[in-house]
Amino acid sequence: MNKDWILQKKETRRYYSNATWVPLRESNNDEKGEARSIGYKREFFGCGSVAIPPEHRITAERLGWMDIGLIHDAQPYAYDDGCYSSIEQYEYNDKEPIGVHLVFDHPQPVVGGRIWILNPDLIVALRLVKEGNNWVRPEENFVVVARESFDNDGNHCLIEIKREFLLDYLAARNLSLRLSYYRQRVENVASLESSTYSDLASHEEQRDGGRYVLLMRNLEDVYGGSWGVFRTWRTDVDEDEDAPVMGPENNENTDFESSEGHLGGYEGTRIEGEFWRNELIEHKEQSKRVRGDVDTNLPQFIVETDGTRMISTDLNSEGIGRWLWFRSSIINELLGLRGFSLEWYTAETGGIRSTSGYMTHFGINSSDLITVYAYDVARLAAWEQHIWGGHNVVPEGKVSSELLASQVNSQPASTHAVEESLFKVMDMLEGGFYQKFNVNLYSHAVDRTLAMKQISRFSSKDQASLLRLAKELVRVFTDRLNKCELQKLSNHSDKVKLGSNKLLQDILAQKVGDDKAREIFGPIVGVYDMRVGDAHPTSSKIGNALKLAGIDHSRSFLRQGEQLILNYGQSIWWIGKFLFETSENAKQEE
Repeated sequence: MNKDWILQKKETRRYYSNATWVPLRESNNDEKGEARSIGYKREFFGCGSVAIPPEHRITAERLGWMDIGLIHDAQPYAYDDGCYSSIEQYEYNDKEPIGVHLVFDHPQPVVGGRIWILNPDLIVALRLVKEGNNWVRPEENFVVVARESFDNDGNHCLIEIKREFLLDYLAARNLSLRLSYYRQRVENVASLESSTYSDLASHEEQRDGGRYVLLMRNLEDVYGGSWGVFRTWRTDVDEDEDAPVMGPENNENTDFESSEGHLGGYEGTRIEGEFWRNELIEHKEQSKRVRGDVDTNLPQFIVETDGTRMISTDLNSEGIGRWLWFRSSIINELLGLRGFSLEWYTAETGGIRSTSGYMTHFGINSSDLITVYAYDVARLAAWEQHIWGGHNVVPEGKVSSELLASQVNSQPASTHAVEESLFKVMDMLEGGFYQKFNVNLYSHAVDRTLAMKQISRFSSKDQASLLRLAKELVRVFTDRLNKCELQKLSNHSDKVKLGSNKLLQDILAQKVGDDKAREIFGPIVGVYDMRVGDAHPTSSKIGNALKLAGIDHSRSFLRQGEQLILNYGQSIWWIGKFLFETSENAKQEE
């Protein structure tokens, strides 16, 4: 190693009071080699903490490594006089609690090992959920708030928390966090003179608010020296007695022996650098999450055609009477976040359900922009508002007519979103197929919530994404068709070689004829060919596939995506209509 490593100057300049992560309790030990031998290296870091209320601030300033470091265990204690100290309480003197433990110690002597437990009050107050070794906050996009680490034996070696969330919790309880930590680095070298430490000398100094000590000692002085052993035993016990009883001890019934010697022969020098420091982390008197304080760091939104903006807090009123405009890309970004989902109300309106529990009602206007009542955005959590703010644009294309019909006229449009209709007709086809043939049309179910995220007009932003949307359509329909059962129902001479679409088309042809069946399956075949185009974007088949799928190139890609889903769903609907209708209805239809 080198002098910078042993002197720790880089590390001592760092304070946890301005770090992203703060250790609440840590014990990390990294050793290489044998402690009494040349070449041995060790780095140890330990940290303890306790949260202190303001009335005990003066006492807390005296707390150091020997008071709240790793030597101190956070455990409950029952006094003989009936007093009880709970595991959360930190006592400087007996029966005098002055602080709060944020990490509890839980030794398990019977089964082995020990575990550390993050204070349940902190967990519930911040509404955290444990995933693996992380504590996440679902309401903020499942951000990792606290995390735990373990050593090779499965024992806890670290519990740390993001300072942003720690300060929020401390503010709610009006506490400060007292930290005390110790870092030790050791290296055994063959010769001090020939090592990188040759110009150093043992010393102690006050540095960066802490105390640093450098010790340079011969290994012989550290581990060598004289030793002595003294052994004594009783001589008056008859081992043959069934229940021997020893009498009082005296010189007549005891004997002893002793030995002594010298332990030495250790060569080399031990270079040891140690650093101790205490910190006090203060909250900032704001608790947005636990106490629900007003967030002062909120975005502004464009509300006028000239670009005039209003701050979110001024829009946070049901009677604000304003709408906001956003690029349609906002929907995909939100759906990409864990826990968010999309619901459709009409052909042009829907809602985004977020992890904060709110449903944000939106509409699509004539310019393919998303329009939302301003209050519905302003009431969201700050982090969600910032996402919306990144897609905010100057008003264009007016407010969605279907959104106004619902929010202003109280007469929601009686239209249906193509996305919802697609899944509805797939279900109808499945039900009718089972009723007519007594077999399952699909080989497996589909996760409707997940599929709704992927099969959406908003997924179509360019030709490449339009082709990917086609792949998702194939995945929820064609790829799920029960090929084995379809082969049994098909009369085609080469049915063993046919794919799922062709088998279903053949079954339909038995009812309506080959030409009609081919016409109905046109968009389905076109979408299937588009899926192939996604893997080979330069393929000449893409143009023919788009034409077969009924795509109008003059429309925006968002509307092409909508058209693709519509045509695909209509084909499925026609399959069910002609496959299951009675012959009398068919004649009337003709």
